[in-house]
Amino acid sequence: MNAVTPANSEIADTLRDHLERRTGLTVETRPSALEQYAGGEGMPYRRVPDAMVAPSNTQDVSAVVRVAADLGAPVTCFGGGTSLEGQVVPVEGGLVIDTSRMSNVLEVSSEALDCRVQGGIRRKNLNAYLRDTGVFFPVDPGPDATIGGMVSTRASGTNAVRYGTMKENVLGLTVVLADGTVIRTGSRARKASVGYDLTSLFVGSEGTLGVITEVALKLVPRPSSIASGICQFDKLDKALAVVSQTLLLGLEPSRLELLDEVQTVACAAYSRLEELRDASTIFFEFAGNADDVSRRIKAFRDICAQNAGSEARRFDTAEAHSRYWTARERCYEAALSLAPGKKNMGTDACVPLDRLAECILRTKELIAASGLIAPMVGHVGDGNFHLGILFDPEDAEESGRAEQLCRQVSLLAMELGGVCSGEHGIGIHKRSLMDSQHGEALAVMRTIKAALDPASIMNPGKLLPPEGTGQFD
Repeated sequence: MNAVTPANSEIADTLRDHLERRTGLTVETRPSALEQYAGGEGMPYRRVPDAMVAPSNTQDVSAVVRVAADLGAPVTCFGGGTSLEGQVVPVEGGLVIDTSRMSNVLEVSSEALDCRVQGGIRRKNLNAYLRDTGVFFPVDPGPDATIGGMVSTRASGTNAVRYGTMKENVLGLTVVLADGTVIRTGSRARKASVGYDLTSLFVGSEGTLGVITEVALKLVPRPSSIASGICQFDKLDKALAVVSQTLLLGLEPSRLELLDEVQTVACAAYSRLEELRDASTIFFEFAGNADDVSRRIKAFRDICAQNAGSEARRFDTAEAHSRYWTARERCYEAALSLAPGKKNMGTDACVPLDRLAECILRTKELIAASGLIAPMVGHVGDGNFHLGILFDPEDAEESGRAEQLCRQVSLLAMELGGVCSGEHGIGIHKRSLMDSQHGEALAVMRTIKAALDPASIMNPGKLLPPEGTGQFD
């Protein structure tokens, strides 16, 4: 699947004719324009769709999906294109729905700490809109991620240790089902006991059950004081011991990020942080009122000194804070800079906090045995870590080693009571692990999929493995 499969011109003409006649929307079928919708980041899997349409609202999407359902055409949504496990690849061609025109903020209530937005808005644009309101949306998987995409993959990010993931921050959804029916789930109320939790069903469903067009989100007050810094460690196990102590003492960091020595070197070179040495690094941040932040940072610095003999440095300017956290945000690109021309098979796993140190140290052994370059970065405050496995997609042997390493880390996480993905999701790449992860519960997922999408037109080929297969896709 490394080669890009071209669009089918006959199908493209049929889609364009029916969609333009019945919806009034413009349909794109030029191969040169469709190429950008062939896939996301990370994985080499690509497939050019047969057509693309860019609706502006829920009613447009409903009309589009009704046409697709009548034609039996596969439907794949494309937002920021930042997914790492192949979620946006239109593996069966068909129609791509570009959500970029659905990017409006519909309602904001600072008093109720909530808002309602269209699914195509990017999370950084949402926070720019909220800048003067005293509140913000805290989930931060990547700068260009869309809210709808974040819901679909149950995304999280560096702030999850304090604010939780998309699962905890979505109040309700507007969803277009596979036959074009529009449903609304949840409400603005902060709790409910009113039947099946349909909102949670769609969060993490990766577009396989419907198209998310609107999202009601929780917001949080902007903290009055934020302080952050770094601490470096000669040994990775010492850094992990500091993480454990920080959480056990209830210091409640808002961000606690671990970079191994390989990722630290990459970030130092890519973002020109010459002061960083070749060692594992913790990026930390505490938020709240000024006195409480100072107390917690002092306690954290004491932990670093007592448990690891390392000095934690607090950033003394906003510029230093921005410089380092921007470098952390660019870890993916920094990893790629270590091996120009190669791809980054970004994978993640999440384990219980009491197994995190064991999982990371054993993962480092697996990396060494693979002979590959695979920088590690982790949202270690909630047991989640990532590898950027660098590989040449044109080299079958090296690609095989990369796939094997990814699988080994996933199986290790499950062995230790965790999951094969904490936030990237399943997509194409990890489908064959779903049986090991869920056992008999996988059959229930298939039943739900068949009930809501009997013709299997919604993002086919994702999340659920084909029955009777066991290969690592």
